[in-house]
Amino acid sequence: MKRPGKILLVVALVAVVGMAFRVSWNALRDIARAIGADSTAADLYPFVVDGLMALALIATLVLTDKDRRVALWVLGGYTGASLVLNYVHGLVPALHQPDAGMVRLAHWDSAHYALVLVATSLPVGAIFFGSDLVAKVLHHRTAGTVRVPDGQESTPTPHTSAHPAQTADTEAAEPLAPLPAVEPSAQVTAHADAVQAPDPHTPHTTRTPEEETTTAALARDQFEDAELERMRQDARRAYGESVQAGRPLSARALGEAFGMSESWGRKQILAARDDEESSRPHLRAVEAGAM
Repeated sequence: MKRPGKILLVVALVAVVGMAFRVSWNALRDIARAIGADSTAADLYPFVVDGLMALALIATLVLTDKDRRVALWVLGGYTGASLVLNYVHGLVPALHQPDAGMVRLAHWDSAHYALVLVATSLPVGAIFFGSDLVAKVLHHRTAGTVRVPDGQESTPTPHTSAHPAQTADTEAAEPLAPLPAVEPSAQVTAHADAVQAPDPHTPHTTRTPEEETTTAALARDQFEDAELERMRQDARRAYGESVQAGRPLSARALGEAFGMSESWGRKQILAARDDEESSRPHLRAVEAGAM
């Protein structure tokens, strides 16, 4: 449909909705007067009911999934309530009098109380459901878009196929981007330089890739062994300090403190006890004849 046709359709829809609201406004205003509302409240009452219907209709066009179902329930509930009140307005002639005041909406007491409950609860429900729908619309994000910093255009997220063959073809057609290089820490770099630094008095020799790989692996193993030994010494020292403090650590507590298992902690405790025994002075008996 061309643009002028769309504009004409929207204008006709607005006109029909406006006339329908005017017809419903008359009935809802009289219902509001029948339940005790003053003239100002009675004039505003139709905007509460039919206005929330319009808000729920707009929310159904914006929201998706569960939020859209909530908006549809609100739209259906208020449409049904407005229909019932308009129907009651047509059945009760006393409501048509300008100065009728409070009028019974039904001859049966139960029906009258139910209609009064519906009519009086619609404004309160409009506050709750209207606020909820507006919050949902304001926090709603269109699916398939990725948020980018200000000043850049957002592009929709492409939908990928779940078929294995298509995925394999796509990966084969598009080369993978190289992974960013990770710089080693200063401690590892210094240790590697100390291991691999050549002697300045000896001639430089060209190493093959296999030799460089072997040298790097050897340096890494040596560094890891040194780190493990340092961790063992720290664990034994921690256990010794806990013994001196009168609260010796258990094997599980010691292992968890260093991110290791209970058996590892038990080994460090045994090693710490052996070191303590070896550091104690040993007294030997001296025979009297030797003196």
